[in-house]
Amino acid sequence: MRTRSDFTRRLKDLADQVGRLGVLAAEDVRATAHVLAGEREVSDAVEASRHDAASLQKAIESSCMELMLLQQPVAGDLRLVTGSFRLVSDLVRIDEMCRDLDVLVDEIPHDAVDGLGDVLQRMSDKAATMVEMAVDAFLTSDTDEAAQVFSADDEVDALYARAESTVVELIKAGGLHARSLPELLMVAKYYERMADHAQRVADWAVFRDAGEHAGVEID
Repeated sequence: MRTRSDFTRRLKDLADQVGRLGVLAAEDVRATAHVLAGEREVSDAVEASRHDAASLQKAIESSCMELMLLQQPVAGDLRLVTGSFRLVSDLVRIDEMCRDLDVLVDEIPHDAVDGLGDVLQRMSDKAATMVEMAVDAFLTSDTDEAAQVFSADDEVDALYARAESTVVELIKAGGLHARSLPELLMVAKYYERMADHAQRVADWAVFRDAGEHAGVEID
């Protein structure tokens, strides 16, 4: 017979797993900025995290299924389990995009980044911070922190618009690395989409607190 203490322990283990996956995703987002800055050796760490992310995803999904099918959680506990099961896909997608970025950046000459380096660095840091805040908001049912994540997305969108206009101007000006500029804009787009996924995680924080969520869409 499963006891309440066993059930509570399993819920804590689930929350710990979600927290660890959030930390991993945020670290990998920040690592991509280092790769952009020319620290290509960091890309090995991004690639190496693939196994850890996959293991955590499997552990989280298994924990959720066991808790739902065998423990039959109710009310707030059920929202923790349901939200964890749903948001894991967003965290894993963020981590997968980091590896996509790693491959993309490897094809871009380092000095081609100069015109957009500052904007891309800021987008990376903002997206990583949003991931951290969104996961913390979910684990603590903090709707105020979730609201900060939604607001931060506007800043990321503004940075993307700035990157887009900069790329247009640089293409018009021509230059040695004009052909790499579309790829750099794609890097900015990746960060914008990471921020969108962070919003979806924050949306599950609202769900955990109130039992409903807005259903953030990603273009």
